Amino acid sequence: MNYFRQILRFAKPYRKYGYLNIFFNVLYALFSALSLIALFPMLNVLFKTVPPIKVAPEFTGDLKAFILDSVNYKLNTYIESNGSDGEMKALLFSCLLIIGLFLLKNVSNYLAMFFITFYRNGVLKDLRNALYKKILSLPIGYFSDQKKGDTMARASNDIQEVQWTFLSILELIVREPLTIIFTLIAMIVISPKLTLFVFLFLPIMGFFISYIGKKLKKHSDRAQKEQGNVLSIIEETLGGLKVIKGFNAENRFFKTFTNATDRLNKYMNSVLNRQNIASPMSEFLGIIAVSGVLWFGGIMVLQEKSLDSGLFIAFLASAYNILTPAKQISKALSGVKRGDAAAERIIDILDAENSIQDAPNAIEKTSFDKSISIGNVSFKYEDELVLKDFTLNIDKGKTVALVGQSGSGKSTIANLITRFYDVNDGTIEIDGIDIKEISIKSLRSLMGIVTQDSILFNDTVANNIRIGKPDATMEEIEKAAKIANAHEFIKNLPNGFDTNIGDAGGKLSGGQKQRLSIARAVLKNPPIMILDEATSALDTESEKLVQTALENMMKNRTSVVIAHRLSTIQNADSIAVMQKGQIVEQGTHQELLNKKGVYQKLVEMQSFD
Repeated sequence: MNYFRQILRFAKPYRKYGYLNIFFNVLYALFSALSLIALFPMLNVLFKTVPPIKVAPEFTGDLKAFILDSVNYKLNTYIESNGSDGEMKALLFSCLLIIGLFLLKNVSNYLAMFFITFYRNGVLKDLRNALYKKILSLPIGYFSDQKKGDTMARASNDIQEVQWTFLSILELIVREPLTIIFTLIAMIVISPKLTLFVFLFLPIMGFFISYIGKKLKKHSDRAQKEQGNVLSIIEETLGGLKVIKGFNAENRFFKTFTNATDRLNKYMNSVLNRQNIASPMSEFLGIIAVSGVLWFGGIMVLQEKSLDSGLFIAFLASAYNILTPAKQISKALSGVKRGDAAAERIIDILDAENSIQDAPNAIEKTSFDKSISIGNVSFKYEDELVLKDFTLNIDKGKTVALVGQSGSGKSTIANLITRFYDVNDGTIEIDGIDIKEISIKSLRSLMGIVTQDSILFNDTVANNIRIGKPDATMEEIEKAAKIANAHEFIKNLPNGFDTNIGDAGGKLSGGQKQRLSIARAVLKNPPIMILDEATSALDTESEKLVQTALENMMKNRTSVVIAHRLSTIQNADSIAVMQKGQIVEQGTHQELLNKKGVYQKLVEMQSFD
């Protein structure tokens, strides 16, 4: 339960509900024990299986005898004081007492469950919020090694497992053990000798329950990982449905999915079979214990005459009453094992190291005044260097374009300037200040990003545009849309700016989605603009519209343009040609053509295309 204990820190704000749950569980356990044993001493007196006691008893050290004699005396006194109807009134009183005890037991049970609801759901809410906040704060590099579906499974299935485990924990710690303890106290009062005989069976039951629990955690962990794999396949399938259908790859993906569900089915069967065996095994062992008590107690009643028959029946009922909480404890233990496996997967994310963090005395930079300087930067994602001693200076108000073949490191520059990743060697400075010394929030507030893939959300047009400026007015949003050359098509949508664009903007064309991305960057109005192949995925007509929008946006701004299509960067102040992580040529469009080097070959290849 090491990982589960770490989850318990989220329970602190809801301690009062936990205490109330414990209080009413104590009452439940007490009334559960009393409701079984209260009736039998009365029935012995009513049906005259024991002689009536006329004188108030005195305590001589024998607690059991004192309690039984007191009940006998009080009941006989009540019967005699009520004349001929005394016995019927005493019987009615006994029935009402039993009803009252069972009512108190069930009311206590309801109130315990009532308060655990607020406790459990509160922890669930805070845990889910903390996990989502951590996901937002982790660097992009963390998720390059993770499957989205597995992360989704941890945020949904695993948290749900932990939620239900909280109920099991409180049952395990308070309710069921107390029910057993109070019942055992009653049994000891009835017959210490017979109770000692019952205790011989408890270690055997504990061994089997512990063995099943250890196996259960191992298989639960496998099942939860496989659930994440299944979700990953579904997420990838939905994202790549056009490709799957276009290449007639349905059978291949279906086979991959069925293999994953077969493994999940195997692990889940193993988990459930081990979980299901815990309860019947504990009941079977309990029945063996009760049968042993019946045999041993029968000798005490029939041969030794050391135990009253009515008390023996009460003892048997109490012994059987232990079976239900024992079964619940075995179920709770299996739940705790599953919950601990789920907690481990959640803690893995919550405790994941965030390599991209603010410096202790990070600067809040609110303006861009001079230049961006990239000095002798080297960087690698894994083993091979993507950038090698890369140096570039970008003055304020200038547009610098990065061109080159795929894999030359162009997009990596954008990732490093925005601190999505940190450099391995060298420095990136804004106005002479290392970006590691600038707070991440203020650094990114200076920048607007338009990527090749238009990342939009299942929301309205207006809300997608105002992501960078949540308090923007409709006038500001419309102005940004006009600059981005998007206002015309937005007006023609069914509900204009209030039109929902669907999942990932699926209701819009590629050019329309890209112009919304540009409008979003325009509305933010940052001094630095980073365009990462913003037109490479568009057709010629859309490219012209988007290119016009980009030119409008880049006016009076410092821009870093990463381009595949060279026609889009001819007017750049400076073009850096990259090969294998280094700059091999730099200059204006005409200067580079005059050099008749790498850039001219790239232009000729695209002209030929």
